[in-house]
Amino acid sequence: MTAAFAIHPAIDEALIRRLVEQFYARARTDAAIGPIFAAAVADWDEHIARITDFWSSVMLRTGRYDGRPLRPHLRLPLEERHFDRWLALFEETARELCPPEVAALFLDRARRIADSFEMAIGTQRGEIRPPRHSRRG
Repeated sequence: MTAAFAIHPAIDEALIRRLVEQFYARARTDAAIGPIFAAAVADWDEHIARITDFWSSVMLRTGRYDGRPLRPHLRLPLEERHFDRWLALFEETARELCPPEVAALFLDRARRIADSFEMAIGTQRGEIRPPRHSRRG
């Protein structure tokens, strides 16, 4: 495992764990995204540990997460409104638990992840055509 390197000194494993736990406490009971999580997650302890590893890898560069985060989401009936709700709950949680500059860092990463997932899912479903890249040379 690589040494942890936080992108901000206030970010540590305990903060990441609290953020993930609090977010999922809200998400699980949310009318819009709760049913999707309920249908997709069999073991909440394992899921929270895995997502904590994911955020540790993103924010502390620990390398603990070795999965492919997009793959499980491709099978879910996700729509734009689900991504919007996920981001709203994540933002609410981050702003509650983190200093403003740390919340902004988490939110920047969360928005990039949501945009990437939403684009990939839309492309796979044929709802969005992938960009055509021209190569020079």
